[in-house]
Amino acid sequence: MHRIAIMIASIAFLLGGSAAAQEARSEIGLQGTGFFTTDTTDQGTTQRSTNTGGFLVGYRYSFNRWLAAEGVYGYDRNTQEYFAPAGFARVQANIHQATVGFVFRVPAPARLRFSPYLLAEGGALIFDPTGNAFASVAAAQRQATGVFAYGGGADFPLFRHVALRAEYRGLVYRAPNFGLATLNTNAITHTAEPSAGIVFRF
Repeated sequence: MHRIAIMIASIAFLLGGSAAAQEARSEIGLQGTGFFTTDTTDQGTTQRSTNTGGFLVGYRYSFNRWLAAEGVYGYDRNTQEYFAPAGFARVQANIHQATVGFVFRVPAPARLRFSPYLLAEGGALIFDPTGNAFASVAAAQRQATGVFAYGGGADFPLFRHVALRAEYRGLVYRAPNFGLATLNTNAITHTAEPSAGIVFRF
């Protein structure tokens, strides 16, 4: 988690350093999220995740009116449930999300008073077992998996440098098995991550 925070801060520094002479090219976003994952079934095992909530922290740097680069860190905690031939298992885990990519702003008439955008990003999800005595498997290990994030949203200006943000992110990745063959579905899953929050521009 500490390394991910350093990575996001480094991206912010590198992209933001050249923006000192520019006006409002940088943005910091703070958002509360939902985290809703599709069930997967393969190789005789069904994997299901509990619904939960979390947060996103992002930095966005605008190259021009239409294109921006973005780095995002997110955190959620849920429980993965497995229904396998060998029996039932539950693993509660902290989920760390780190993605980097591009944001494409969609032209909109000024009278609409909001700014829509689309996003495409890549990165990693890290599933870190909590060791909860009532939701854990002794041999479960921390696991990282690649993720593709897509989606879009809109910013609704409040003041010159402050806006509200509503966003949807879809996460596509391989379902975790925590390093245990008995929990492996070998399936691609999808998480819907709606969010809302506040944006500060500088």
